[in-house]
Amino acid sequence: MPKEPADLDRYDHAILRVLATEGRISAAELARRISLSKSPTQARLKRLEQEGVIRGYRAILDPIRLDQAHVAFVEVRLSDTREVALQAFNRAVLALPEIEQCHMIAGGFDYLLKVRTGDIAEYRRVLAERISALPHVASTSTYVAMEAVKEVF
Repeated sequence: MPKEPADLDRYDHAILRVLATEGRISAAELARRISLSKSPTQARLKRLEQEGVIRGYRAILDPIRLDQAHVAFVEVRLSDTREVALQAFNRAVLALPEIEQCHMIAGGFDYLLKVRTGDIAEYRRVLAERISALPHVASTSTYVAMEAVKEVF
């Protein structure tokens, strides 16, 4: 069942803008930045968390330092698009750590994957042995990213 959009005011939006780039900011500093006192800021923050607007906090890792700098986008066409086939593909994708993102697409192919590996040789192995072996994969097309101009985490 789809979720309803949250009812957010300007203070809520201000909180979210700050937290999107500085998730470890103190409540006092957050309150100062949005020009609201600490207690109402904390109450708003708690409400945003409880309502699922803020789904969590995490560390943003450097893929280059982790030897995961190679990014490829992969168009996937399935041989079967009945619901049972889509669900089998979806479950299998979740088990592959190299697949950073997976989106079902309305268009000339069925899924778009963002795949992160150490280099092109590793990507080639992942494509041949893991992605091509996913349930109902009929064909793939790969686009190698040369530079990340903007990435939102």
